[in-house]
Amino acid sequence: MAIAKIREILAKNGRLSTSVDQLADDSDLYNAGLTSLATVGVMLALEEEFNIEIPDSLLGRKTFQSIQSIADVVNQLKR
Repeated sequence: MAIAKIREILAKNGRLSTSVDQLADDSDLYNAGLTSLATVGVMLALEEEFNIEIPDSLLGRKTFQSIQSIADVVNQLKR
């Protein structure tokens, strides 16, 4: 499932100040310590893991706001 993989990617690349295990799928990742720099690493790992390319139009705060918002984009791009 995408959510589990996204959690792994965030744990490895997100540099969060809060453990991914403590976050709900709709928790605000920026409040949990995600920075704009860390989103680049997360984005690259997502693209590699799911064999997708996240277009520039989706490289905003809204896409990386939560685990669920990331999953929504990944699922949209995998179609």
